[in-house]
Amino acid sequence: MNKSEQSNWAGNIRFEPHEYYVADDEQTLIRTLKKANLDGKTVRASGARHSCSPVIETDDILISLDRFKQFHGVNDKQTEATVGAGMTVEEVGKALFRYHLAMENTGHIDQQSLGGAISTGTHGAGKKLTNLSGQVTAIRLITAAGEIKTYNDYDHAEIMRALRVSLGSLGIFTQITLRVIPAFQVQRQHYCTSVADCLKHLPALMEENRNFGFYWYPRRDDISLRLWNVPGTGTQQLPFARLDKEETGWGKDLLPTPHELRYVELEYSFPIELATDCFMEIRERILKKHRQQVGWRVLFRPVAADNNYLSNAYGRQSVAITVHQNAGLPYQEYFKDIEQVFQAYDGRPHWGKMHSMSASQLKQRYPEWDTFQHIREELDPKGTLLTPYLKRILIE
Repeated sequence: MNKSEQSNWAGNIRFEPHEYYVADDEQTLIRTLKKANLDGKTVRASGARHSCSPVIETDDILISLDRFKQFHGVNDKQTEATVGAGMTVEEVGKALFRYHLAMENTGHIDQQSLGGAISTGTHGAGKKLTNLSGQVTAIRLITAAGEIKTYNDYDHAEIMRALRVSLGSLGIFTQITLRVIPAFQVQRQHYCTSVADCLKHLPALMEENRNFGFYWYPRRDDISLRLWNVPGTGTQQLPFARLDKEETGWGKDLLPTPHELRYVELEYSFPIELATDCFMEIRERILKKHRQQVGWRVLFRPVAADNNYLSNAYGRQSVAITVHQNAGLPYQEYFKDIEQVFQAYDGRPHWGKMHSMSASQLKQRYPEWDTFQHIREELDPKGTLLTPYLKRILIE
């Protein structure tokens, strides 16, 4: 145990918990949670700390899952694999590849812990692919009372719908079972095109390609199309665009995009039918008000609908739009201005990225909010897992 300043990956969140542990095993978590229950303290688990929201911030007990990186195995049919919740997405991909297996999809970043990525609704790009939590079939966790529980799709469907995207508020994940598929190769292509041509062909591009998204560059006011497909599939002709880059490799290597610079993000997800109008409105606003201060691109990614209660894509085919700013540069006025537009288009904020919404506002955007809260109260009646930030976005 020690007391020292902690920070997230981007460096925009800094705090000093009263106690900080790196947990060696489940028994450490059990002892910590039981003692916290008795003392009236809260416990927060941390993974790779890639979120730029204050989701890991606490003034009580912070406990790291960095040592929960065991690969627990693959089932006999090679359709599911169980991994430690502290493994990064990249580490899971490498472990699965030894069995010639893969995750169905990853995000653009693969440095998050799997537990954190799932719990915050992290996603990749692809109209027919859910966020990462959609791959989860079972979860082993330590409850707020310090008990080991295992839940799965077959016996605990309702609780699993709450657990998959739960921000760590229902228990501390120690093992996660994923649905897996045979390892696959993808061809990654980058094309440059105009905004008008991108939007003209957007429905077809989203429909035809396994993974698809685009970046809009404010300084140039042009588009970089990003396509990932099994070789020989996907959109074959793009006469309106110029091919800038093309490479073929394993999905685990080419679905993520390496990033050297650190940044903060604002991201909301929208009903797919509203996403283009939302993008055009923020494009106009950025060009008029923020272009000189913003060098980072804006990202547009479709995501399949799911039925997980706090998923950004709950009950609706969605598009996530992300704005970025370099870590260390001013972002507050920029994000505040763009967030007003995002909220006007029925947007739901990404749980791991910056936003200003409170529980009373968020409740209106999630049809099963009360169902989730009922399950949370059953699993953590004393609020042992509720930090001040989680209280603001889930309770108050």
